[in-house]
Amino acid sequence: MNENRTNWPITALIALGSLIVLLPLYMAVMIAVKSPQQIAQSVLAWPDEWHWGNFAEAVRMTNFFQAFRNSAVITVFSVIFTLLTNSMVAYAISRNMDRKLFKGLYYYFVSALFVPFPIIMLPIVKETAQLGMNNPVGLILLYIVYGLSFNIFLYVGYLKSLPRELEEAAKIDGASIWGTFWRIIFPLLGPINATVAILTCIWAWNDFLLPLVILSKPHMTTLPLAQYVFQSKFGVEYNYAFASYLLALAPMVLVYVFAQRWIIDGVTRGAVK
Repeated sequence: MNENRTNWPITALIALGSLIVLLPLYMAVMIAVKSPQQIAQSVLAWPDEWHWGNFAEAVRMTNFFQAFRNSAVITVFSVIFTLLTNSMVAYAISRNMDRKLFKGLYYYFVSALFVPFPIIMLPIVKETAQLGMNNPVGLILLYIVYGLSFNIFLYVGYLKSLPRELEEAAKIDGASIWGTFWRIIFPLLGPINATVAILTCIWAWNDFLLPLVILSKPHMTTLPLAQYVFQSKFGVEYNYAFASYLLALAPMVLVYVFAQRWIIDGVTRGAVK
């Protein structure tokens, strides 16, 4: 059997999938660079005149840089503290899976993956308001906690692949558990740390629902919320709306393009070990 022979059904399926993904992106770009009159004539047609000023107007209407700064601060701190805390919890669980308590904790955290957010949304809103956490700090804390279940699933799967002999050697040299984790284990978590960081980054940057129910003041608005206000106020001006969408989308596209290799590598390792 010739292994180099092209599998045309699979190739056609991939081409169709690519078309389904690229067509909406193409439409978004075409709408963003057209005038309302050009959009009314044809959404898909190449524009006769490019209206790059739509992007400047979208920035002005949405107070883009304020929202961008809020999203960036929330995303960066969410990623940093997620890596620091989630990896430690997963390390403790993975190295004590022979104990009923830690094994139960593992399944307890993983079971949280099956709890839909709308079920716990109202209690969260009330608790954060009562604790005075309906602000970016509270939002960062929620991202760290809600990512715990999936991240522990990834970390524990990856940690099983790391030989325990490394920790035993460190213990013989006098290293404490704390020192062993930071000096030996954490550097070895590079691929899965990259995966968790990128997934958390994309989630925190694009999330709409949590900021909507948690953030209480207009100056705390994140980029997804700014898009919501923009569309509700200028709903018929699709050219400005789509220009704003593309501006908000661009940073995460760049992150994914440069980091997709680590995402795939980390998820694969966490899934099969």
